Amino acid sequence: MSRNTKFDVHQEITNRIVDAIETAGEFRLPWIKATGGSFARPVNIASRKPYNGVNIVSLWVSALASEFPSNVWGTYRQWQAQCCQVRKGEKSSLVVFYKTIDFEQVNDQTGEAEQAERMIARASWVFNAAQVDGYDLPEQAELPERPMFDPIARAEGFAKATGARIEEGGDRACYIPALDTIRMPERRRFTGTDTTTPAEGFYSTLLHELTHWTGVKSRLDRDMSGRFGTQAYAMEELVAELGAAFLCADLSITPEPRADHASYIKNWLEVLKSDKKAVFTAASKASQAADWLLALEQAALPWNSEDAA
Repeated sequence: MSRNTKFDVHQEITNRIVDAIETAGEFRLPWIKATGGSFARPVNIASRKPYNGVNIVSLWVSALASEFPSNVWGTYRQWQAQCCQVRKGEKSSLVVFYKTIDFEQVNDQTGEAEQAERMIARASWVFNAAQVDGYDLPEQAELPERPMFDPIARAEGFAKATGARIEEGGDRACYIPALDTIRMPERRRFTGTDTTTPAEGFYSTLLHELTHWTGVKSRLDRDMSGRFGTQAYAMEELVAELGAAFLCADLSITPEPRADHASYIKNWLEVLKSDKKAVFTAASKASQAADWLLALEQAALPWNSEDAA
């Protein structure tokens, strides 16, 4: 590198991650998930069969909203049949089932009456296993009483400066566009992995979701469906994880790119094997997102405030 060439930390990190992808191990979440599978496919307590179609989405939404640790559901009577009792005041969740009814109709061609069948949608109301007494939920992993890391002042100030709505609780990390809200697992769930500390795990996860947050139409309008089509979701995950890697370096959260970033990215690159340069396109978008977020931090500094003396 010549003396006149400016060192690009984002490009250097991208190059190292690309080199690490070939030998990346299996990705592991840096936080403790609740056991029992609230985001496994919902199952009915009576039939032991999984729910289908829109009912899966409906029950996942209910599980997310109420932070239920179980994927087992049933009607009031179904729980009673299991010698369990729905607790007073618990709110039910809606599912839909279809019932076949026989009816008689006139054949337009022959004018004769004939038997026919029709599917009619019926509403049913179900309760999660966490809402009943008498059902043994899977034993939950024991969590530490307090977070295993101290807040990093720069990272905390950075997140606040973005103005993003960030909620901590439960065991799931995600950005919810409909609510324009970032959901983060509670801090004491972050215990780290063999290759990341609890603090690195928490803040890199938060920065991943903040990168997602930048992509909506009102911000950077990051729509890559034109080039990547049905693989656009995988591309967005690449952008978010590279964005997290860049920001971890910019905020001095990690001394060098973590193996966890390469492991996570490898999962999504397998979906994009047809485009070997996908990671470099993602890196460009991720760098744009990181710079945009850093600009928000700079704008929030006291000496940039209109109220500053």
